[in-house]
Amino acid sequence: MEILWILLAVCMFTAVLSPIVLRSRGGIRQVLPGSPDAADPDDYGFLRQEELDVRLPGPDQDLLDVLALVQRTQDWRPAAQLLAGTPKSGEQRWQRVQAFAGAASLELAQRPGVGGAWLRKWRSESPKDAGAAQIHAEFLIQQAWRSSTAGTDDFRIILEEAHTVCGEAALLAPGDPIPYIVELAAGRGLAYPEPQFEEVWAKVIDRAPEHMGAHLAALHYWCEKWHGSRARADEFAHAAAARAPRGSLLAALPLFALYEHLPEVNMVRSFYRSESVTRAVEGALHAVHTARADDPVLAHVRHLLVFFLVRSERWSEAMNQLVRIDGHVGALPWTLGADPAAEYAVYRALAVAGYEANGGSPATLPH
Repeated sequence: MEILWILLAVCMFTAVLSPIVLRSRGGIRQVLPGSPDAADPDDYGFLRQEELDVRLPGPDQDLLDVLALVQRTQDWRPAAQLLAGTPKSGEQRWQRVQAFAGAASLELAQRPGVGGAWLRKWRSESPKDAGAAQIHAEFLIQQAWRSSTAGTDDFRIILEEAHTVCGEAALLAPGDPIPYIVELAAGRGLAYPEPQFEEVWAKVIDRAPEHMGAHLAALHYWCEKWHGSRARADEFAHAAAARAPRGSLLAALPLFALYEHLPEVNMVRSFYRSESVTRAVEGALHAVHTARADDPVLAHVRHLLVFFLVRSERWSEAMNQLVRIDGHVGALPWTLGADPAAEYAVYRALAVAGYEANGGSPATLPH
């Protein structure tokens, strides 16, 4: 597979009619039709690029059905019912809060002053609904990053409002970790001093000590605070992984920490075969092998594994992950690009090409 990486290197300099173009953090832009690496996804039962769902990392049909109904009717009640029936301390509730908030934020961006009216109505018509307050707080976080520049007055004003709404949400549901998880994100943007951040983190841990989404939010804070130095973030990630019980996906946290500190473009093949990368990948592989099949975070870990396994030229293992996640691409690292489906499709094509070059075929791939 040397030719694949030679092509990658060449396109860094030419960027003209090249089948593959790299993006930040080593991501790849696209494979053009007709390229020898543009494998036909039908051969493996993969969905075509235009059919990939960019909204979620994995399937949640109940959420998608309710979200479609809410957006069509602008009636918030189905969302309230779904969220009320979702366990408070689990990962699924956090993902659904993020999804509803993201949908409202995107609607507002597409239709300024009009989009997301269902969320505003929900808050005004049911002010004591904890779910609505949580979604509102997360909506403000996403709005700050979507519509403002970090460090500006507008950015801080929106995040300060999010902080206030987090307090309201916490009062409405005292045992729920989500208001504090949202505040972790606010703390990152507002550059909370460590004691203040640790105080919020302690409240999360008291309520959901193994919450992967919370740990990822905290990891972002440490990466932001110690920008340019990975020591503190790595310490946090490895400590969480070390105390993770069997079956917990927290064992994969060091892989996320490693990804956060990747250089903007890394063409050095040996890096992805280094001891630090191999150790983090093996930890994540162990985590997915022992996790519950219905763990809502499982797809997140598998998507990031695909990135590292392809970069490490571990083609068969990459394919093993792809057959389990294909269809949904709303996860890191793809969502950092302008076109997540295209980002994912290129790595998928590279995995197929590498797999077939080493004797693999659709018949030999286990499902």
